[in-house]
Amino acid sequence: LLTPPIFSLQTYTVMLSSKSTVGARPAAKATPKTQRKLSVVAMAGPGQRSQSGGRWRGLDAGVDMSDDQQDIARGRDMVDSKFQGFQGQAGTHNAIMSSSDYQSQGQRSFDNMLDDFYISPSFLDKLTLHVAKNFLELPKIKVPLILGIWGGKGQGKTFQTSLAYKKLDIAPIVMSAGELESGNAGEPAKLVRQRYREASDVVKKGKMCSLFINDLDAGAGRMGGSTQYTVNNQMVNATLMNIADNPTNVQLPGNYQVEEIPRVPVVATGNDFSTLYAPLIRDGRMEKFYWNPTREDRIGVAMGIFKEDNVTRQDIEMLVDSFPGQSIDFFGALRARVYDDVVRQWIDQTSIEGMGALLVNNRNPVQFPPVSMNSQTLMQYGSMLVQEQDNIKRVQLADSYLDGAVLAGSDGSSVPEQSPSLLA
Repeated sequence: LLTPPIFSLQTYTVMLSSKSTVGARPAAKATPKTQRKLSVVAMAGPGQRSQSGGRWRGLDAGVDMSDDQQDIARGRDMVDSKFQGFQGQAGTHNAIMSSSDYQSQGQRSFDNMLDDFYISPSFLDKLTLHVAKNFLELPKIKVPLILGIWGGKGQGKTFQTSLAYKKLDIAPIVMSAGELESGNAGEPAKLVRQRYREASDVVKKGKMCSLFINDLDAGAGRMGGSTQYTVNNQMVNATLMNIADNPTNVQLPGNYQVEEIPRVPVVATGNDFSTLYAPLIRDGRMEKFYWNPTREDRIGVAMGIFKEDNVTRQDIEMLVDSFPGQSIDFFGALRARVYDDVVRQWIDQTSIEGMGALLVNNRNPVQFPPVSMNSQTLMQYGSMLVQEQDNIKRVQLADSYLDGAVLAGSDGSSVPEQSPSLLA
């Protein structure tokens, strides 16, 4: 019988080393132990980006910009079906939120607004000061959170605010008066907090933002004794008071953790703030600004309205001085009224029956040449608008119908001008 050779441990080690070196690549230079330790710390450091890059760099803290909800949806069918749950809404690989849920429903952008509109210097000054003071940290000074802009109807409060926001490069979170009432008790107050926190999230990302509430008095005010004061009106007033007192601690219902958020200036417009809850409009919470455009403001706005029509400044001044009691939107309605003759002539040419096909779903929209506007034409149509306003003030049929119960043949005539109660 042949006996196997006996090798010592040293001989066996030499044989293995010589066999491994045959046809092998030269070994890489070993990394010093201290350098390996530093690289590991740099890659795994909490809250730090990877220093060495690599295929997993996108998952490092501060670099990962992915969306968990969308990643869940992309992961479907990448593993066996037994590990990903049911199909449909109950499946674990279905996104709970869609992409539209991440977009704010109230954010408004003014990028499509032209820059050549007139902005009142006093209006811009007031809004700019309010925004700046709310973002500054002034020593031992309590700055009111809410700016209440109020004034007569049709004076351009909302439009001037939009122009000022565009000038300041602010895309505000907008609320309207219709959102301050709901069939569910407490829903409007919750919406106010939610919109405020949306604006605060924009500020947290490094961009100025504001909460803009249109016609606050129409949604939360009390218009006379006949207006019903609901629980939602009361809670909206109370919520705005609470936000004004604690602008950095605004919590949603059911979430009562103490979390400090950035402060957001609030701007509200309205016609009469005396209808609001008195503690809400006190000086510590709301700064009031009565917007009453001067003659120069009215001329400047009218110049912007008639800019495309080549109306001279002299005609604009005469128009403004001829209708001193009218609001600013009167001049916009006047410009639209001038086009009545052109539109009427187009209807006569196309016929009433064939008008619909040209107005709806037409690839070639109907266009009209600019209408020549002179002082005589503007004065003529302006007088017609004033006459319609006077008719509303003069012929008040509600007084005649409700109080006197005027019927044709019993107490005079059904024609308003011939009714005894109106002629008296």
